[in-house]
Amino acid sequence: MAIDSVVIKIFSLTFFSFFVAMAWTPLLTHFLYKYKLGKQIRDSVKSPVFTAMHQKKSGTPTMGGLLIWVTVLILSVAIYYLSVWFNSYFTFLNFLTRPQTLLPLGCLVAAALVGLVDDYLNVRKIGPCGGGLSVKHRLLVYTAIALVAAFWFYFRLEWDLIRIPLVGNFNIGWWFIPFVIFVIVATAFSVNEIDGLDGLAGGTLLIAYISFGAIAFAQGRFDLAAFCGVIVGALLAFLWFNITPARFFMGDTGAMSLGVTLAVIAILTNSVLLLPIIGFLFVIESLSVIIQVASKKLRGGKKVFFSAPIHHHFEAIGWPEAKVVMRFWVVAGVMAIIGLVIFLVDTGAWNR
Repeated sequence: MAIDSVVIKIFSLTFFSFFVAMAWTPLLTHFLYKYKLGKQIRDSVKSPVFTAMHQKKSGTPTMGGLLIWVTVLILSVAIYYLSVWFNSYFTFLNFLTRPQTLLPLGCLVAAALVGLVDDYLNVRKIGPCGGGLSVKHRLLVYTAIALVAAFWFYFRLEWDLIRIPLVGNFNIGWWFIPFVIFVIVATAFSVNEIDGLDGLAGGTLLIAYISFGAIAFAQGRFDLAAFCGVIVGALLAFLWFNITPARFFMGDTGAMSLGVTLAVIAILTNSVLLLPIIGFLFVIESLSVIIQVASKKLRGGKKVFFSAPIHHHFEAIGWPEAKVVMRFWVVAGVMAIIGLVIFLVDTGAWNR
């Protein structure tokens, strides 16, 4: 397929995804508000700073991530079957293929369903800690999903390769399995940590998916690039309604699933070591939580940050929510550019 045709395909799918997501948002919003699927704010005794800043958001519907992954799933399956039945223009648009997009789509849906259950339990205050799955239970479930992905890579794709940018490729054998599990689980939880302010997770994920879509395109993985484009289109529609004041929140069904899928795409493009650069803020968010928890346990309850993750710390010192979000978007954009430059220099694509 000619490059110009590929570009048309990717941008067409991105537009279709945006259009479809925008079209069914009123239905989703009506459902979320009708059944009062509102987010529960943390207990004020355990998190007084956070509660003081966000109590006004209590009751705002969560599960908004449905808008993203359901749109991606519907478009993927619908276009695939239309291409099979009619073998026309839809064949050109089809991007659901076993080598490139079946695994990330499967991981997206599996993780999203787990997140959906977690969100529902949280809303209905079912489960430990006032509602939702415990961290241990979520860790076990997402580790299981990551294990399936790791086995798919290692046994189905016979893949044990890791590329160190500017150095080269290295086969690590069966160590690839625990490595993949760590990357997927860590990314899922890191993205979940950044989902705390209106538009923050959506904007940073948008930048990350555009970046890995560009990497996939440069590698000739056009179906994977198209898959990233479909996610980007749905994310743009989500952001339209999630920018402050948010109409609904992403919830675990969006954050965790998009984190899992982002990690899988990074591995598929053999650029997983660029993920901490392109997803720099995801790393910082997790580190801030780890530092805060460690400090409270080792220093008799003393905190390093006023509130964690770190975006809440900036809120606590007086930054308006919109300023925190937009500055984080800027940082995410700059780090994504740095990651893409490293990729281009590493592959020599800049010199073609």
